[in-house]
Formats: sequence, C-alpha cells, structure tokens
Amino acid sequence: MRRWALALVALLSPAPAGACGTELVLAIDVSRSVTNAEFDQQIIGLADALRHPEIIEAIGWVPGGVAVTMMQWSGPKAQIQTVPWRLISTPAQVADVANSIAGDRRKFFAAYTAIGEALAHADTLSEQNPWTCARRVIDVSGDGISNRGREPRPIADALAADGVTVNALVIEGATPDPIPHYETEVIAGRGAFMIIARDFDDYARAIREKLARELAPAFARR
Repeated sequence: MRRWALALVALLSPAPAGACGTELVLAIDVSRSVTNAEFDQQIIGLADALRHPEIIEAIGWVPGGVAVTMMQWSGPKAQIQTVPWRLISTPAQVADVANSIAGDRRKFFAAYTAIGEALAHADTLSEQNPWTCARRVIDVSGDGISNRGREPRPIADALAADGVTVNALVIEGATPDPIPHYETEVIAGRGAFMIIARDFDDYARAIREKLARELAPAFARR
C-alpha cells in the first residue's frame, strides 16, 4: 500500500488548490459466468451512466476533477487496465472517457472469480495514477463470489487502512448468492456501500445510482 500518511492528511484536510478530488478505479467482471452480451451491457451501461446529465454535473462539482480508469478482471492472473488514467471535469472530458469505455473490448473469458486479486490489481493501478487525489475509490462490479486467488477481506481491509474506499455493485442471480459475500468480504473503508442490480438488464440503472452516490459531496464527507 502507498502514501498512508498522505491519505490521512487528505481525510483530515481540504484538498489543496489544483489537486485531484477523487480517484475512481472502475473494475468490471469478465469471468465465465458473464456472457458477451452481459459484458456489453456493463460497458454500455457504464458509458451511458457517465453521459447522464446528473453524473456530468456531479463530476463538474468535484474540486480538482475526477481521475478515472477502467480495468477488467476475472481469475487470479486475469486482470488488465483497458482505459488509461484520465482526469475529467468538463462535459467534453467526460464524453471522451465514456466513448473509450463504450468502445472497449473483452480481454478475458476466464473460468474463475478472483475478487481479492482484482482488488490488488486496482491498488497497483492506484499506485500508477499520475494525480494525487484527496479520495481514492475502487468501484468493483461482479456477479459471483470469490472462488480463486487471495481472499478479498484481508486485501480490502488493507486498502481501507490506506485510506481507500471499496464499493461494490452486485448483480443478483448466481448460486451461492453473491450479495452476502460482497457485503461481508469485499466492501470496506470510509463511507463504503453496495448497490444491487436485479440482473444485467438492471446494471445501467444501478451503476448510475452508484456513481451519483460516490460523487455526491455528502459521500465525500463521511
């Protein structure tokens, strides 16, 4: 983990002029349980959420803007950054990132679900962020419990101790039910929460609600 002292300062003090307000790692599940059509629903839903006037306005109100990147994740050795870090604050910048997300292509069709490894990879991406942000958030979406790789709870707890908030969007429908797993083993940190999508058809609604909550000033103060 990195810069724990700076993270503490960021929590206790307002961000300096010119600093990034929020860092956001968008982690998309591409394990075998996710069909290609469901993958498309995730990236199109995410892109459309970013284009929504409510989200554009919320991003515009974040002091210093939002540093955002996207990654795909699946099994223990299947994680990759697919949209590089961008600092966004204007509608044009948001539209550019949304277009990059909408044009993304699936990189894996792996058999397993390694949430702990996804969190560790998200932390690596955070280390590579060229902007220092007052808040750091990992936004992980998934439809199943972790079944390979390192357990997510210790990694999530270490991230939280380093000042990172881990939020989750859980897609219902799998057995065993992923909702209790994400609630007890994944979400962590200051103001952490979970949003539930009834199915992949509900993903677009859920991710827009999630982004609106993550970017709200009230969330930043928790």
